[in-house]
Amino acid sequence: MKKIFLTILAVMAVSLSVLADDRQEALRAFNTYVNAANNYSNDVTTFYSPSAKIIRQVIKPDGGLVDVVTNTSTYITQLKIGQAGAKLKKYKNNYTNVVATPISAGKVKISSVRHPSVDNDSLKAYMIFQKQPNGKWIIVEEMMQTRQQIFLKYAK
Repeated sequence: MKKIFLTILAVMAVSLSVLADDRQEALRAFNTYVNAANNYSNDVTTFYSPSAKIIRQVIKPDGGLVDVVTNTSTYITQLKIGQAGAKLKKYKNNYTNVVATPISAGKVKISSVRHPSVDNDSLKAYMIFQKQPNGKWIIVEEMMQTRQQIFLKYAK
């Protein structure tokens, strides 16, 4: 009985260690992503899975929320178009209250509050990072709140 208990404890310790390592690796990937995005790097597009789920949660003037879901290729096209204007305005996102929560081995959800530099807004955001066989962490799902009503034309 004692051997079984010790074996279970050892397995749990190894599992917790793997999840802690995943958490730290995903946080490093998130910070690298934020740096690339805030410096208008073309590499920012390489952080996304080709099949990532991209959600823009539009906050309507009445406070209602509408989720606008798009695919990676559409999002990357929009991102590239928006980068030029963002660079001219020196637009950056700052993130606070960053919390990394392991979902499973090799998958971590990073939740935060996003503060766009163009206003004093505080908007919810999360990214789910997944570790690839080559060790790279990529975004497989992203949700960011926005007050930009233009996104509503893409809502289903």
